[in-house]
Amino acid sequence: MLKKLTILLFSLFLIAFNANAGSDGDLVLGKNKSEAQNTKDCFEKLNRATFAFNQGLDKAVIKPIAKGYRKLPDKVQKGTSNAVKNLSNLVTIPNNVLQGDIKTAIINTARLAVNTTVGLLGTIDVANKMGFPKYEKEDYGQTLGKWGFGPGCYLVLPVLGPSTIRDTTGSFANIMGGDPWYNASVHGNNEFLSEGLYITSKAISGIEFRANNIESFENLEENSIDFYASVRSLYLQDRENKIKNNQRGNIDVIYEDDEDWEEIENK
Repeated sequence: MLKKLTILLFSLFLIAFNANAGSDGDLVLGKNKSEAQNTKDCFEKLNRATFAFNQGLDKAVIKPIAKGYRKLPDKVQKGTSNAVKNLSNLVTIPNNVLQGDIKTAIINTARLAVNTTVGLLGTIDVANKMGFPKYEKEDYGQTLGKWGFGPGCYLVLPVLGPSTIRDTTGSFANIMGGDPWYNASVHGNNEFLSEGLYITSKAISGIEFRANNIESFENLEENSIDFYASVRSLYLQDRENKIKNNQRGNIDVIYEDDEDWEEIENK
């Protein structure tokens, strides 16, 4: 109860900051212009320092793990990717409902049921083989955006990377929200997915994303006059495309997430 109250207060604080910051960061409701172009980098000095820290962590820890992941057999990588993608339905489904897309929520619920059972806990994407519509992930940051909340100031979070005030609110709900966000009953009893399993799935997703983009990030860094600014631009364009359900742009996103880009396409 205390945890949920803390989450609610924190989320209300971030949304209030988002709605009231007005002229400084394009944070008001109902702006009809490109978020990617108009999102302010209000905390640029701090963001650049955090970005430098994340780069150091990436080179020392994350990139070596990602390289090791790429050496795993293809079937293991595919099964792991499918399982993590299947778990992501537990965040996508409630956001389908919150966005008023009940039809897609029903489809994704069926997808989750089929892949979790017949698909051996999601390691096999049986729903895809059965002709289910293409899976599109949704998250709470996207839902807030579709409700009309502006992105707020750009943020770089330690370890997690690029974000905005709005997306941080959504991420906080995803990680700490409790039963309504990512717990699900299995086998008709009272067993629930734990926070640890959810966080582990997010970590694996991040490693998978990094493994798929080792060369892309290296090329981006080598060819960018300002690598920080390039990553910021890519992230903001990616989030805007997801909110508008538009997959065109500078980033080709295969596996969508509020922090992850599956494949980065330099144009």
